Amino acid sequence: MEATDDADVHIVDTAGRHALEDNLIAEIEEIDHVVDPDRSLLVLDAAIGQGAKDQATEFERAIGIDGVMITKLDGTAKGGGALTAVNETDSSIAFLGSGETVQDIERFEASGFISRLLGMGDLQQLAERVERAMEETQEEEDDWDPEDMMEGEFTLVDMRNQMKAMDRMGPLDQVMDMIPGMGGGLMDQLPDDAMDVTQDRMRDFEIVMDSMTDQEMTDPNRIGQERKRRIARGAGVEVGRIEELLEQYRMMKRTMEQFQGMGDGDMQRMMQKMQQGGGGGGGMGGMGPFGD
Repeated sequence: MEATDDADVHIVDTAGRHALEDNLIAEIEEIDHVVDPDRSLLVLDAAIGQGAKDQATEFERAIGIDGVMITKLDGTAKGGGALTAVNETDSSIAFLGSGETVQDIERFEASGFISRLLGMGDLQQLAERVERAMEETQEEEDDWDPEDMMEGEFTLVDMRNQMKAMDRMGPLDQVMDMIPGMGGGLMDQLPDDAMDVTQDRMRDFEIVMDSMTDQEMTDPNRIGQERKRRIARGAGVEVGRIEELLEQYRMMKRTMEQFQGMGDGDMQRMMQKMQQGGGGGGGMGGMGPFGD
């Protein structure tokens, strides 16, 4: 601890342990005594089931629990057992985990969590992920401002940066699950590999765009057959993939032009429709699981 005295926050992650293993409980009591934490969180697997009650009770007795973090929510489990742990310890849910990266940790919001349990999406968490991904992409691309897409010409540069931002938002199935009307039964109707295929397609498009010149990226209309063949050779793909990319670009361009023509009232009505579970919205203009 002394080696990191200048840090604002210390996170001590102890090894996983079972509540009934006395030696491990004794160890965590000793760690608690040495560290003297401001806050202690119990991390529980979403699939733990009824075993959460005994585990939470034992940890509460040993060191006191200030909150619970539910992990592995990217699987089929919904976290019901973890809710029992919250009730038993009279604490609260602090964070939700849905993957292996820092970006997959979310602050707990009761309304959004319940909505996702019911297959109704979570627009608030979706908006936070979009904002964070856009900010990170903007920091990486110094001369790019996402707001310009809403005011001026939509180019392949914008499309590439949008795809980079989407990749930062995490697995596509998690993102889709946050959209009202897209979770639950509708997602179950798609092929098992639909999301993986879509993300692979997006990565192929990024490789293709890396083989384009700056002029082609800012003015795709200049890409004729000869340029398509040159780009395909550089990217190691068939010419048909270049044509798919350009068709996708045109669809996204039309979607952005629709947004540019919307007033505040139109945008609010669209969001209300999504919150009511009706889906809607142009999104990525076909980049989702319904693309070819």
